[in-house]
Amino acid sequence: MESTVVVLGGGVGGMITANLLRKNLPEPYTITLIDREEHHVFAPSLPWLVTGERQAGNISRSLNSLKQKGIEFIQGEIEHVDAQRRTVIVDGRSITGDYLVLSLGAALVPEEIPGLAAGYSFYDLAQAERLRQKLAEFQGGSLVLLTASPLYKCPAAPYEMAMLLDSYFQKRGIRSRVRMSFYAAEPAPMAVAGVNVSESVVQFLRQREISYYPQHQIIRVNPDKKTIDFTNGVQESYDLLIHVPTHKPPKVIQESGLIGENGWVTVNQYSLETAIPKVYAIGDVTGIPLEMGKPLPKAGVFAHGQAKVVANNIILQLTGKGRRAEFDGHGECFIEIGKHKAGFARGNFYASPRPVVKVYPPGIRWHFGKVFFEKNWFRTWF
Repeated sequence: MESTVVVLGGGVGGMITANLLRKNLPEPYTITLIDREEHHVFAPSLPWLVTGERQAGNISRSLNSLKQKGIEFIQGEIEHVDAQRRTVIVDGRSITGDYLVLSLGAALVPEEIPGLAAGYSFYDLAQAERLRQKLAEFQGGSLVLLTASPLYKCPAAPYEMAMLLDSYFQKRGIRSRVRMSFYAAEPAPMAVAGVNVSESVVQFLRQREISYYPQHQIIRVNPDKKTIDFTNGVQESYDLLIHVPTHKPPKVIQESGLIGENGWVTVNQYSLETAIPKVYAIGDVTGIPLEMGKPLPKAGVFAHGQAKVVANNIILQLTGKGRRAEFDGHGECFIEIGKHKAGFARGNFYASPRPVVKVYPPGIRWHFGKVFFEKNWFRTWF
């Protein structure tokens, strides 16, 4: 009997899920991927775009190309998700699947902090291009980079951005005219990965004379006076503000009935099943608590692994082929530190009583490892 699998979201998790399902299910089965955007953007490369090392065409591809693989792509606004019926409304059109995979990621909501939207972000393509243009005009002064909340996708990204900017200003010959400060809502960089990772990143910042202030929760920005106020009474002035905005589940997911106590979609940490049969959620839209009391970081590497598990198990249910898979919590991360060097860490985030992560010394090899990963991503999935 023909079945339809509906995948919501064309990011990392959605792309891998749809590709693997199409590759391993015969044609009578329909794979439908839905996204509001026409293009998939490889988010790990956005910091490179900001500093001029990439152009938009280097790091994005049209999702319409999936049609050549036999994947139905629908571009449109998802207006409603009825998880119980596995039905979604897209631009007024009702689409129902025998299976539903939610991979809509996290929505960026800078408006949660008064005045924050007057600054610059780099967490989507439009914002990254806007920041690149601003940086080209910037001739010096106080640059503040901050995280508006302790929980955001790709925990390495803002720290990576800070160090790439250090190299960018050196290359332009204006680094001595730029005072760089990093105000973090979190207590330490990438803290879930462990003390060794946090201390390494802090040391990288210090070596580049980037002042670091953890546990500073922003409450407002005054764009006219160019000041930032924090809950601890600290006020900082800036000439250029770069921020990681607050993250929330997309509105349609908030209204779906799938949100748990932690504010994100509740899933089985091994199978990524929700409480509703044949409905799965993967990637940044989920909230998976770890034994240490903190959530699994929101990172593409976890969406990647989760997508493989979900696709495998749907294929097993439909065809009886293969063996049941479980997501094991393993992940890895590159962190660019500038001048074509990068650090690298990998480990088991499901380990008890806390994640076990190994940190590798930074070097050129890890930078080119990330370059290879970027190129291989497009070769594999497009």
